[in-house]
This record gives sequence, structure tokens and C-alpha cells, in this order.
Amino acid sequence: MADLSLARKVLHTEADAVRALADRLDERFTAAVALVRDCRGRVILTGMGKSGIVCRKIAATLSSTGSPAYFVHPAEAVHGDLGMIQPSDVVIALSHSGETEELTRLLETLKRLGATLIAMTGDPSSTLARAATVVLDCSVSEEACPMNLVPTASTTAALALGDALAMTVLVEKGFSPDQFADLHPRGTLFRRARRVDGLMRTGPELPAVAPAAPMRAVIAEITRGGMGITCVLDADGVLAGVVTDGDVRRALAADTDVLARRAADVMSRTPVTVAPHTLAAEALHLLEGRKITAVVVVDEAGRALGVVHLHDLWRTGLV
Repeated sequence: MADLSLARKVLHTEADAVRALADRLDERFTAAVALVRDCRGRVILTGMGKSGIVCRKIAATLSSTGSPAYFVHPAEAVHGDLGMIQPSDVVIALSHSGETEELTRLLETLKRLGATLIAMTGDPSSTLARAATVVLDCSVSEEACPMNLVPTASTTAALALGDALAMTVLVEKGFSPDQFADLHPRGTLFRRARRVDGLMRTGPELPAVAPAAPMRAVIAEITRGGMGITCVLDADGVLAGVVTDGDVRRALAADTDVLARRAADVMSRTPVTVAPHTLAAEALHLLEGRKITAVVVVDEAGRALGVVHLHDLWRTGLV
């Protein structure tokens, strides 16, 4: 049987290494965020071995959240790939020791190119750190490896620090769910990032009647819309209420002469609504939680913009 005590120790060691980073964040991290946020070129990640693998992931995270980034292998860099780096770029170099030969060979060239250098290292006094504009300390007290040799806690800490940098830059840039969806046009992430204003039924598809509309017209409009609901709009297009299939059934149960009534007599005056920027996933959760099948999308003035039906959300593949 596997040694669970060792496995638990590995997890505790790596978790402790990440937690220690939080207390170490200071103005250097703020400076690194500003450099990446204001970068007019690309963000270049470089590192050897397992650090290089971490760099690839950080580059992918930055690129997917609005900061163009890519990985340059330091050994390949001195054989022509340095042409990828421009003076307007920010280079993030990752090395636990800060003395990785392939990286230190690049330092003079990077300085000559004029690119800004951020070092992520476990040794803030290393050669790499001394050459950098900003140094991010991702040192760990020990590796999770029983021999204290295999990069484990150190790579986990570096990856977590890269995520912290990317997420802080995301917020600083005001990166929106719409932008996220644009960069993830396929798969679950795209579906989760979609907004209701891209799914709602509008224009001629929007079922709507005036408050004074007779019930025959209300029922006809619910039938025409095919969503079991019609909006009741005042002269300015502001939502006064909604009439649903359920409202009609309840009115019939209470009044045999329901056809003599008007939309305003039957409508729900405080219907559930959402704003156009609401995420599709949020709208789905709302509908399922309230046990309703459609919700009206309104602007800040309360004007009805469209209606989103449960089936519209299911078709996105959210469930």
C-alpha cells in the first residue's frame, strides 16, 4: 500500500510554501504588476527544465487574460530566438537558484536589447536577481521531495506566484468576461463566459403587450412567443410586469370571466429580471433556483431589452 503519510507531507509542504508567499508580497510585486500591465510589447517567459514548464503555464494564463505572452527557451534564445524579443517587451525569467547558466548568459544581451527584466527566483541575491529591474522572491524553506532535491515545492510556489501576478494584472486592466469569451471561442469556458444579451430574444421575437391589452391578445402573444410569457410594457417600453402561462391559469381558476380582463389586471408586477451583462451561467442558476422558465432582460431605466428562456441557456451546453 502506498505511503499516505508521505503523500500528505508532500501536500502540506507545498501548501505551506504557497501560503508563505502571501506574507512576502510587497512593493516589488506591485512594481512587477505595473510593468506587465503597462507593457506595450509582449511578456516573454523564460526558464530551463521544470522552471520552463512553469513559464509556459504562466505565459498561457497571461495570454488568455489579455496580456500577450509567450515562452522563449533560453538555450534556443542564443541560437537565434532572441530575435523574438523587442525593447518594448517585458521578460520574466524564472530560476530557483538564480544561477542557471543558460539564463545568466542572456542577461547582457537582454540589457543591450533594452527589454525590461523581472526575475522570479528563490535567491534574491543571485546573479539573475542583481540584473533584474524587479525581483520576486519565490524561495521555499524545503522541497517536498524526501531527498530535498526534486523541484516540487519551489515549482508550485513559482506557479502560484505567476498566477497571482496574472490575476492582479487582469483586474488592473479591467479584463471583462466578454474579452475572456472572445479569447475562448470554444468549450466550457466560453459557454460560462457568455452573457445573456447575446442569447436573449429581441425585436420581433420579444413577446410584448400594453397594460390595456385584452386577455385574448395577451394569450395570443404568449402563444406567438412560444416561451410561456409576455412582457407588459408601458408607452416608453418600460417593463410594467409580465403575464405567464401560470398567471393565466391562476386567473382562470379565480375568475370564469377572465377574458373580460386586461393585461394589467393579471400581470405579475414584480417579475424577476436581469441586466444585459449577466453571465449565462448566473441566469441559469437564477431560473433553476426560482423554478421559472424565462426571465426578462432590462436596462438601467427598466426598459425591456429581451427575454431569455431556459431552453436558450440549455442550448449553450451549460448543463
